[in-house]
Order: sequence, then structure tokens, then C-alpha cells
Amino acid sequence: MRTTDTIYINGSFVRPHGKEEAPLFNPATEEQIGTVRLGDEQDVDNAVSAAKAAFASQSQSSKAERIAMLHSLHDAVAARASDLADAMREEYGAPASFVGFSVLHAATAFLNMAKTLESYEFRRRIGHAEIEMRPAGVAAAITPWNSNYGFICNKLATAIAAGATMVIKPSEMSAIQTQLLTECLHAAGLPDGIFNIVNGYGHVVGAALSSHHDIAKISFTGSTVTGRAILQAAAATFKRVTLELGGKSPNIILDDADLDLVIPQVLAAGFANSGQACIAGTRILAPEGRLTEIHDHLAQAVATLKVGDASDPTVRIGPMVSRKQWDRVQSYIRLGQEEGARLIVGGEGRPKGVDRGWFVRPTIFSGVNNDMRIAREEIFGPVLCVIPYRDETHALEIANDTVYGLQAYVFSSDVDRAKRMADRIEAGRVVINGAPHEPAAPFGGFKQSGIGREFGAAGLESFLEPRAVLS
Repeated sequence: MRTTDTIYINGSFVRPHGKEEAPLFNPATEEQIGTVRLGDEQDVDNAVSAAKAAFASQSQSSKAERIAMLHSLHDAVAARASDLADAMREEYGAPASFVGFSVLHAATAFLNMAKTLESYEFRRRIGHAEIEMRPAGVAAAITPWNSNYGFICNKLATAIAAGATMVIKPSEMSAIQTQLLTECLHAAGLPDGIFNIVNGYGHVVGAALSSHHDIAKISFTGSTVTGRAILQAAAATFKRVTLELGGKSPNIILDDADLDLVIPQVLAAGFANSGQACIAGTRILAPEGRLTEIHDHLAQAVATLKVGDASDPTVRIGPMVSRKQWDRVQSYIRLGQEEGARLIVGGEGRPKGVDRGWFVRPTIFSGVNNDMRIAREEIFGPVLCVIPYRDETHALEIANDTVYGLQAYVFSSDVDRAKRMADRIEAGRVVINGAPHEPAAPFGGFKQSGIGREFGAAGLESFLEPRAVLS
């Protein structure tokens, strides 16, 4: 049993003023593996004060100094990659493929932002005006549990590149991972107060940051419901806000697709991070003329996917993060059947042979129309819907008929045809034929999937304010 009883303020690990504790679990065994002592409003005040004091010098730092900080952070995180992976497997249960990506992504986030910073011009001239891009001020990052390292490192890297300081509120459910990552960040040797990390509940620490008068910028990743509350709280002091929220991504199979190649990629997009991903392609749009064929391919492919403990490198789908999340996913599987959808594969309960752990049977529904709740609401688990379409126009109508617009997927044997389809999809990113992540490209959502962008120059500018001096 591990006890996490410190937070990180002004360059030191300190006991929080808050007294409340929360349990930590291994989702693959349901066993409690630790406790975390949570911060409160006083801890937020202390962290913000430290960040505010550090902002005076950090905002005046040179590009070279910031790049050096980013490289030091990369080296410190990369040095403990194995330890970080072990902690993520135990506390979160993600499959080996996702753990490997997450730890690498966390470390390289600092290098990617350093590369962006090298070519970024903070001063430019427009007509007879001198334009200067200045750091917005003290920033807050509020991050979720489904990719703890990556969210923290990306937001921190961007703030440092902008010359801002930051207070980070990670998910209390990821406290073991956060403690280890904080040790890495501390080892980088940055000046005190540039970053501060306070564990705590969203309704306590998150709410205090969202309304704090000395926070100028909030970067949040999480649910649309929570994002709406943060935006409302931030409005009182006109904070700059970046929100990366929920999704119900269309996963479009065009009628010329080679199913032997495409179906594994469709499932990879749909079951990414055990389905606990805002970008998961959970609505599979299938041409009516190939519907039976696609059903058969999906059922055969899912039968080969191993569900289980992440300590097994052959596992493709891990557990849900908590009993609450497991119950939520089970309720949607029941709902889908009540709505009249037909199970192609999966269903309620744990997979066969599994008697403990918050594991879900990978589930795919057919007979789904886009008005059903299972097609409209974010489930956040390994549950997919197959929705038939008549032609490309119909496919686009279905794809865009959602309150979300974070990411979309298109699969076709004709790349130009896929690009034409992509041009008409209302989403912040469209991935064609399983193309890899591009860390310099902007990432964020349309509609209720968020406000603003992360990554690259677009992400950097979300932490900056332009000032014009006319002469």
C-alpha cells in the first residue's frame, strides 16, 4: 500500500493543507494499492502565489533559456521511462502498446515544443505596427486520468515555451503516476515556482483554479460537462481558455475499401486506449451494400483481440479505470439493446474466463441509427456502433450529425476520394487510412468538442497575447 502525501509547490514536495484522502486502485485486480492526500483551496492559493512570483522572471526569459528548460525536462522524463511505464500499467491498466506510446509521447512533448519554439517569431511587423507576442500570465492545467503523463507534459511544455508559469491539477485517480512524473520534472532543475502540482478533486482544486483571480489562462482536457462548468467559472474574470473535450468520432469505411487492411485499423481507432479516449472512432459508418461483409470481418477481428491485465504484452484491451466507469459502460450496453440495436459481438459482463477486474467485453452493435443514445453519447469504453449509409452524401450527413467534432477517420483505396470526403467533415482533425499523429499540427475540436487548439504553433499561441505598438 502506497501513500502519496505530498504536493509540489515552489520547487519542493510539501504536505498539503487539505486533509481529505482518496483511495487508489489497480483496475485489473480491483485491489486498493494506495491512498492520496488531497489539496484544498489554501493549497491552490499557495501554488498560484508561487507561480505568480516566478512569472516575473520566466516571462522575461530568452528563447534559448526556454529551449534549454524543455530539453532538461525531456531528459529527466526519458531517464525514468521504465518506471513510468510500470506505474501506468499498475494504476491505469492500459495495454502495452498504449503505455509505450504514452511514455514516449510525454517525453517527446518537450522536444516537439522546443522545435516549434526555435522557429517561432515573438516579434513581427505589420504595416507601421510592431507586434509582440507576450505570455498571457499564470496558467492552470486541469488534466484527466486517461493519459496522465501526456496531458501534463504537453501543457507544461507549451506554457514554458510561451514564458508562462503553471499550476497543474491532475486527476486524483492517477496520483501514483503523477508522483513519479513530478519527481522526474523536479529532477530537471527548473527555477522554483515555474510549475506547481496540486492533487485534488475537480470540485475543490479545479473549481478554485477556474475562479482564481491570479490565473490568466486555463488549459483543460476532459468531459464536455466539466468543460462547460470551467468556462462558466472562468468567464467572471475573462480568463483565456482552451478546452479539449468529448467526442463521438465517425469512422467512415468507403465502399472501395480493402476490408482485410481496413478493419484492423477501424478497430484500432475505435478501441484506442481500451475505448477510454476522446478521439476513439466509435461510430463505424458502413456502406449498405457491404454491410454483411463488414459485420463478418468485425466479428472475426474482435474474436482475436485479447482482453486482460496489461502485464501481458499480447493484451489489446485493458480494464476500465474504475468501478464507476465499468458500471457506466455496462449501462450503455444494456441501453443499446433496449433501444433495439443488435449485438454483433460482446455484451454485458466481463469477458469469458475473467472473474475480477473492471474488464468489459469488446462490444459492437449493428442495427443502429444515428438518433439512438448509443450513437450520440460518449460512452468512453470499448463499445462501437455500426451505422449503415446509402451513399457518400448520406455518410457525410451522419458523420456531421453530432454535437461533437473532435476527430474523424476515413478509409478508402483512393486517397484523393478520401480527401474529398475529409474536406466536408466537421472535425478538428481527420485521419485518412490510419495516418500517424503529427505533433506539430493543431489539435482540438469543433462544436462541443472544445475551444482552441493544442500542439505546435497554434498551441503555443493559446498561451500568448499579441500586443501592438504603433509608431
